[in-house]
Amino acid sequence: MTLPHHHRYPYSAINERPHYAWPQGKRLAFYIGLNIEHFAFGSGLIHSLSTPLPAPDQRAFAWCDYGNRVGVWRVFDLLDELSLPASHLINTSLFEYAPQILQRIKSRQDEVIAHGRTNAERHGHMWEEDERRFIQEVRDSIAENWGEIPKGWMAPWMAVSAVTPDLLQEAGFKFVMDWPADDQPVWMRTRKGRIMSIPYPFELNDSPQMLVRQQSPDDFTQAIIDQFEEMLEQSEKQPLVCSLALHAMIVGQPYRLRALRRALAHIVNHPKRDQVWFTRPGAIYDHCNSLPAEVLHQPAQS
Repeated sequence: MTLPHHHRYPYSAINERPHYAWPQGKRLAFYIGLNIEHFAFGSGLIHSLSTPLPAPDQRAFAWCDYGNRVGVWRVFDLLDELSLPASHLINTSLFEYAPQILQRIKSRQDEVIAHGRTNAERHGHMWEEDERRFIQEVRDSIAENWGEIPKGWMAPWMAVSAVTPDLLQEAGFKFVMDWPADDQPVWMRTRKGRIMSIPYPFELNDSPQMLVRQQSPDDFTQAIIDQFEEMLEQSEKQPLVCSLALHAMIVGQPYRLRALRRALAHIVNHPKRDQVWFTRPGAIYDHCNSLPAEVLHQPAQS
């Protein structure tokens, strides 16, 4: 029986791949991806902590806006206290709405990941030419406001069309974070070349864990610690990427921030932290792109 397939990458068992290491012989790459999102009022998609109200649902909007007014600043401070780098998956509509956020990202010398215009919309349903213009608009807005062309892309809601990887590669993007299929970077085929998939967690992610599965902050803390400890042990066999996905309106709430603080303190104070590469997705891409083509095991094109 033949099933429909995306044909972006072939099957590869992780224990059969060529060996490589992270910079300075590190075994585990660890990065934080902070989602900083902006929503339309009374229209489009929105996160909801409770039963949605009829539009305009000011309660859900205000709760999300807390992330930009308060939560993201608390998370920035925590990252500064622990001397942790981060990448920020940011909606470009925030450049006008809350420009101070981008200034703080610049001052930290962190990485900006393209995350659409607003999380009030998905783009997977667009016609190809509309999606092409959409991707280019996001790329150009980041280049203008951040001062650099972004390398990475994470779609709002992780939504893609059948041609999204092709359009991203053609627009100059180097990696995507929408395909949670592996613990190592993977080369993906596109119609005009290749694009890298950087591991991004669908599991170790505060949004599905706390909003959908109703996981408590303490349970999420333990999940972060268990994921890190297990992957650190597994990384003795293969270099791995341990990533943590956060949202400003979720972990920026004080009681959740306290739980996150415990988890991150465990990681940065770990007795084997010398085996950990505290990094960002763009640096992971740069390192893997410099490896011989056969090392990542996946062919570049059909």
